[in-house]
Amino acid sequence: MNLDLTGKTAVVCGSTQGLGYASAVELALLGCSVVLMARNEEKLKEVLKTIDRSKGQKHQYLVADFSDTNAVKAAIGDFVKNNTVHILVNNTGGPPGGTALNAKPEEFLAAFNNHLINNHNLTQAVVPGMKAAGFGRIINIISTSVKSPIAGLGVSNTTRAAVANWAKTLATELGPLGITVNNVLPGFTKTVRADYVISAKAKAADKTEEEVMKDLVAEIPAGRIGQPEEFGAAVAFLCSPAAAYINGINLPVDGEIKLFVECWILDTGC
Repeated sequence: MNLDLTGKTAVVCGSTQGLGYASAVELALLGCSVVLMARNEEKLKEVLKTIDRSKGQKHQYLVADFSDTNAVKAAIGDFVKNNTVHILVNNTGGPPGGTALNAKPEEFLAAFNNHLINNHNLTQAVVPGMKAAGFGRIINIISTSVKSPIAGLGVSNTTRAAVANWAKTLATELGPLGITVNNVLPGFTKTVRADYVISAKAKAADKTEEEVMKDLVAEIPAGRIGQPEEFGAAVAFLCSPAAAYINGINLPVDGEIKLFVECWILDTGC
């Protein structure tokens, strides 16, 4: 099975922590040169030191705040002037919780800008290079809400579904060019964000963190929470030559969660 990504360049968004970082690590292990993209330059510099370089990879970073669509568009536009991007991993944190009915219109607009519009601008910038190279992989890290809406995440459910259908549409348009577009849906995974929400839930429910964790794990047939590298491995596989005939899918990496146990736990973003 050909998993070799030597000579390929990947832009990985939200890659200073969590699922974005795990994806960057796994891509580098397959020989890919990784361009980290996030808003905090100091964190980007630190993360840059930690990913594999054993195959001669040349890793870089781009600084951009995803709340500013113009900044994201400018950063990727400048980069592709002199570089070909073979792989794009779209990823950023989810919008705040709350019901759809009570959400303000500007909350929907902000979420669409952070996710759909940024994803679209990034994709438009990198596709010409992918087309010329005859190889392209676009991965969107979204949410298990694509399988079924999660209670209490009205804005997120709406936005994630839009991204999923945008991606499916692009998959049919770009497939003939040797470019695949797929979505990866995270379940409950061991990240800094997950640690935070477990702690918050424990305080709110007057339980210990161990009790909260036990309750959550009880809803996962795998009997445990996922590890970031397991999620990153799924992303990296879909980016590999071996996955050339996989296109337009929503891939859950969730241990097959039986119930959406808590909206703010599952929608972990980056």
